[in-house]
Amino acid sequence: MESVKDRAAVIAKMIDHSLLHPALTDQELKAGCAEAVEYHVASACVKPCDVKQACRYLAGSDVVVCGVIGFPHGNSTIEIKALETEQILRDGAAEVDMVVNIGKVLSEDWDYISEEIRTIAEIVKQHGAILKVIFENDLLPDDRLKIRLCEICSECRVDFVKTSTGYNYVKGANNCYSYKGATEHDLTLMRRHSAPEVQIKAAGGVGNLDAILFVKELGVTRIGTKGTRLIVEEARRRFKNGSRAGG
Repeated sequence: MESVKDRAAVIAKMIDHSLLHPALTDQELKAGCAEAVEYHVASACVKPCDVKQACRYLAGSDVVVCGVIGFPHGNSTIEIKALETEQILRDGAAEVDMVVNIGKVLSEDWDYISEEIRTIAEIVKQHGAILKVIFENDLLPDDRLKIRLCEICSECRVDFVKTSTGYNYVKGANNCYSYKGATEHDLTLMRRHSAPEVQIKAAGGVGNLDAILFVKELGVTRIGTKGTRLIVEEARRRFKNGSRAGG
């Protein structure tokens, strides 16, 4: 029978512990990596400049480093994204989260997007690493765009498709900014239109245990969050009282 510890560990290994805030200090990076190790998450997700340092902090643990490229706007050229990918992999990253060129998606320049994703996927595979492709769904108003991205990612055999960066907000008619992040609609759509072997990562608004259990039921296998400590501690308490990890 699965123990409380095992159930909580299942949740922990769904987490990419997010250390991506633009104002994150070296001290906060070190503390964040310590938290990732303490709770045995899947990865610590860090900025390119922090990959080497994070690898030192995580050495000897069961937590890998995930580096981001083209983050958060996706506007770098394919050549620069390729160089950035090579750099973070040489620095020790085992996983790569790449933001697609959002403007090219909105322009429906699918040849460009296919070349971009394929180029990065080939580099990542050569290094035996994992690639997650970020759509930034809040900026994509038409489901057709998300579906086509799922199809291209499946054709390029990426490992994950991902909803959001958590750092792009949409300006409304009232001049206020809003952000939805990982919605049930988008996660269901992405699961339906991605190849079975392509996994789904939810990011944005998945900051508590109930949210994780909900998206897990939708087929999500990885989530991005800063709330690791609260989530895993809640999982330990709840499962100790007899609740199941599945919801």
